[in-house]
Amino acid sequence: MIQMPPPDASVLSRRQAIVQALQHALPGAVIDDPAETRAYECDALAAYSCAPLAVVLPSSTEDVSRLMRLCHDLRVPVVPRGAGTSLAGGSMPTADAVVLGLSRMTAVLEIASEDRLIRVQAGRTNLSVSGAVDGLGFFYAPDPSSQLACAIGGNIAMNSGGAHCLKYGVTTNNLLGVTMVLMDGSVVTLGGPMGEGPGLDLLGVVCGSEGQLGIVTEATLRILPKPAGARPVLIGFDNSETAGACVAAIIRAGIIPVAIEFMDSPCIRATETHAGAGYPDCEALLIVEVEGTAPEIDEQLALIRDIALGFDPVEFRESRSEDESRRIWLGRKSAFGAMGQMGDYICLDGTIPVTALPSVLAGIGDLSRQYGLAVANVFHAGDGNMHPLIIYDANTPGDLDRAEALGADILRLCVEVGGCLTGEHGVGIEKRDLMSVQFRPSDLEAQMRVKDAFDPDWLLNAAKVFPLDVSAPRRERRLNRPADAA
Repeated sequence: MIQMPPPDASVLSRRQAIVQALQHALPGAVIDDPAETRAYECDALAAYSCAPLAVVLPSSTEDVSRLMRLCHDLRVPVVPRGAGTSLAGGSMPTADAVVLGLSRMTAVLEIASEDRLIRVQAGRTNLSVSGAVDGLGFFYAPDPSSQLACAIGGNIAMNSGGAHCLKYGVTTNNLLGVTMVLMDGSVVTLGGPMGEGPGLDLLGVVCGSEGQLGIVTEATLRILPKPAGARPVLIGFDNSETAGACVAAIIRAGIIPVAIEFMDSPCIRATETHAGAGYPDCEALLIVEVEGTAPEIDEQLALIRDIALGFDPVEFRESRSEDESRRIWLGRKSAFGAMGQMGDYICLDGTIPVTALPSVLAGIGDLSRQYGLAVANVFHAGDGNMHPLIIYDANTPGDLDRAEALGADILRLCVEVGGCLTGEHGVGIEKRDLMSVQFRPSDLEAQMRVKDAFDPDWLLNAAKVFPLDVSAPRRERRLNRPADAA
């Protein structure tokens, strides 16, 4: 069972004065009605929830600076929130925290197609960034499954990826610069049109920092010319381990498709019931997409076909039209929604070496049987970014605890084979207490010193990422410092 630190009683006792100060600083932007703050009590890790002290929805960097300065002076914790799609509990509040939501900050500030960049406010949704430049022949590459809803600020916080990250990289590979507000209200600019300059790579530190160092309010993103064409193939197998071995063989051959996606039989059947994409009835399938000119596509797919046939697939289906391509992707794009019909589920996120896919898939099957809980697998196979879905019944006492224990063992397995705890969802509260599995105490201390430099009082999203017993001395600092009068 995931625990959160107890709220600061001194903050709770000043609730009315704090809310009044927030309303004075940002009129019309504060939500404090308990019935309305419940909409912000959790993110996509919906098994846990806690209504915040208040919610503030700023519209500009200046608004964020004013809010942060006030909360710093009043010693009030702040939890940043993009669109609330975090699967790791990255924006779950505590009762003494102000949630700073980016949902009003959606403007496109600049498009420079000649420089291949776009600058947006951090509340703009991922998909709408590509929408803003589509007519110019460009797109923004990172494409999380939640791209219709997730915000760029949250993508930066968690270093999000997506199906096409195999070729184009994750957020950090497509981020040129940010405007960020520190906890004391200071506004800093990191990077810019030419990316990060000489010296410390602070932009790289911020991307993936899970909102612990500052609030990103504006982002300069790399945009890319749309490819001449793209075509997927669907390859079915009679077991998951063989599908994993095929992925490793494709990568080993030096072929870099734009995407390699994996789905196993529970997920295939659920998506067929939900979306009717026409997938084969098999134990596992891969969707492999390549792009380029027509001759380039034909050459790449011929190589992939030769490799795949060596693993005796039950089906090899190559798209011959836009409609066939759409149907091949339909089930994969519908997968997470479709899995809801199987029950409640936890969506994990761990990354492993591609060569370890067969053994890890077998290990997940063993753990599933050991715990007596079904596990469905749908993930970005090309870069080893796994997303096991653990099915449980939230209404059965003890089922959630059992599902979390199974998830912890799966993530330990990822680390044991040379992988890591997260590829794109972040640590949040979900994997916070597993950080010591991957990192030594000295590693965690080095990471916490970085947070010390940006947020000395540990007011910003401080209940996340680091095990609570490890971060406790730092989080308690603010309890010994008086707040300014509200």
